[in-house]
Amino acid sequence: MLVDTIKSDLGQAMKAGDKQKVSCLRMLISAFKYKQVESHKELDDQEALSVIRSQIKQVTDSYEQYTQGKREDLAAQEKANLAILKSYLPQELSDEEIAAIAKRIIAETNATKKEFGLVMKKTVAEVAGRADGKRVSGIVNGLLH
Repeated sequence: MLVDTIKSDLGQAMKAGDKQKVSCLRMLISAFKYKQVESHKELDDQEALSVIRSQIKQVTDSYEQYTQGKREDLAAQEKANLAILKSYLPQELSDEEIAAIAKRIIAETNATKKEFGLVMKKTVAEVAGRADGKRVSGIVNGLLH
């Protein structure tokens, strides 16, 4: 399971003395525990990936704020955290792969411009976290118009 892998990686980072990775993984494990308490059950890999994505969004926001505030030292830390967090995500799909999935769904449903929501719902379900929702939306929108 993904959570166990991350806990193991934390132990290895602690032994290696990698303070940046230790800090980042502790933050992530804390987020896992919070989600676990909230849902009253162990997290499966999909839920763990959802937590990782929300952490990536938070870190990205922090990075942008630090960059705008000219705090390069803090921005560099957040950039390192971003790389660590992204390493636990599955390989992203290319735009061509997303377009192929969306085209197939459009063909199966005979969707028109008005059925954008239906196509998005099915495409996002099939892509299952291997692409950003904004990218999927842009591609589906381009195919339907």
